[in-house]
Amino acid sequence: MSRPPKSRRVEFLPRLTYFKPAGVPLRELEEVGLTVEELEAIRLKDLVGLEQEACAEKMGVSRPTYHRVLASARAKIADALVSGKAIRVEGGNFQVAVHVFRCRKCDHEWELHVGQCCRGELLCPVCGSADVDRTDRQRGPSAFRQGAQLVEEEETETVQQE
Repeated sequence: MSRPPKSRRVEFLPRLTYFKPAGVPLRELEEVGLTVEELEAIRLKDLVGLEQEACAEKMGVSRPTYHRVLASARAKIADALVSGKAIRVEGGNFQVAVHVFRCRKCDHEWELHVGQCCRGELLCPVCGSADVDRTDRQRGPSAFRQGAQLVEEEETETVQQE
């Protein structure tokens, strides 16, 4: 019996999860399924431009595992582009990276996905104060929360998707 796959760390959850060729009705299209961690592998290597070792470290996997995830993602995207298939981003086995913040004024603590935080001034959602500290530093280089739903503005919840 093989062991279950290790969760991969993801810093980005897409707002759009479905892409299709223009001018072709959805009912006439085949789909290619891309997992969230495959999209993250593509984002880190091809968009951000990191080396594979840095990508693997960010995702919390070995370099060979990262290479397999990246190769799978690229093959699926190539198939969709060449064959005129739609791409659906969903599922996988991943953890969403989060930062934990605490308001010095009212002592409220909250989490934000790594991709959502630090865009402009950060204000406490309870009292509106800008006197805020990041507290996940005690938890190691990054804090992570298991799973995530691909839903805007919702709290991260544990979800195991296949």
